[in-house]
Amino acid sequence: MKLIAAMSGGVDSAVAAARAAEAGHEVTGVHLALAANPQKYRSGARGCCTIEDSHDARRAADVVGIPFYIWDMAEEFHQGVVENFLSEYASGRTPNPCLRCNEKIKFAAVLDRARAMGFDGVVTGHYAITREGSTGKTLHRAIDNSKDQSYVLAVLTIEQIAGAIFPLGDTEKVDIRKEAAERGLYVANKPDSHDICFVPSGNNASWLHDRLGSEVGPIVDQSGTKIGEHKGAYTYTIGQRKGLGLSVPTEDGSPRFVLKIEPKTNTVVVGSREELAITKMFGEKPVWCGPEVTDKPTQGFVQIRAHGQALPCEYFYDGNQLVATLEKPLLGLATGQAMVIYDGDRVVGSATVSETLA
Repeated sequence: MKLIAAMSGGVDSAVAAARAAEAGHEVTGVHLALAANPQKYRSGARGCCTIEDSHDARRAADVVGIPFYIWDMAEEFHQGVVENFLSEYASGRTPNPCLRCNEKIKFAAVLDRARAMGFDGVVTGHYAITREGSTGKTLHRAIDNSKDQSYVLAVLTIEQIAGAIFPLGDTEKVDIRKEAAERGLYVANKPDSHDICFVPSGNNASWLHDRLGSEVGPIVDQSGTKIGEHKGAYTYTIGQRKGLGLSVPTEDGSPRFVLKIEPKTNTVVVGSREELAITKMFGEKPVWCGPEVTDKPTQGFVQIRAHGQALPCEYFYDGNQLVATLEKPLLGLATGQAMVIYDGDRVVGSATVSETLA
């Protein structure tokens, strides 16, 4: 096959490209330039869109022996990921930019461009597995549970999964680094990227303040009594306990947690830990990674964080939203997060949490 290898400049994408080339595919390496001025986002090896990363990707492509190009995706990234991140926080929700990047950039813009240029698919260094079955190609968890990235890939459509190749899903991360060293790849011991790549300091609250302002507003308890002030409701998230700076303590000295964010009134509502418990969640704009979910209640698992535990649930699709009911209560689920449904290790689909119920 004729494939594009998305090369971030890290060890995983380098080994993925090498494996694809070694398997006999015609591979072309591509690094995505996500900012017109990379220093605008981040420098150093903490993100995935730095000048250093582009140099590392080029060196890896040279070692693998494949052509290499840089694709300018700055405009698409800013509109589809950065602007979405800002608007979601401004609406009182907690977004996951890595999911949006996979959805809007790596497996929409890149795959569309690759196919338009005559390529058959896109190779990435994500830790996940695809399998061919009677219903087509399906997405599954990786062997290495600590590195599994099926959660952030659950925004992919069936068509996108059909064009995606994940060569690393059957291998532990420690063995990928060993393989990279054996292949002579300079990035063998390069640290993994972390934090949000377009937040230079890694401090989300400060970054949001600079762009959304710092309008002072009330922190209230469940009865509506003001017990403190904040400097921007959007810098808080559901379940947060630290950094509230409340002037009125509880009678028994127990901590308070953020229960609700009301952007229209610029109000943060707090309460007890027990009041965070939810047993039911609703997800809007569902994406199916295989056969569509029906209105028939089905047993499965739901995961709401990239490296969180998958929780037993009953799920169904009501024709508008994906609905999941948990066997046991969950504490601190924020709207805007992704709920991903699993059938064993197979990804059923995902949706954005729009509402929760106790």
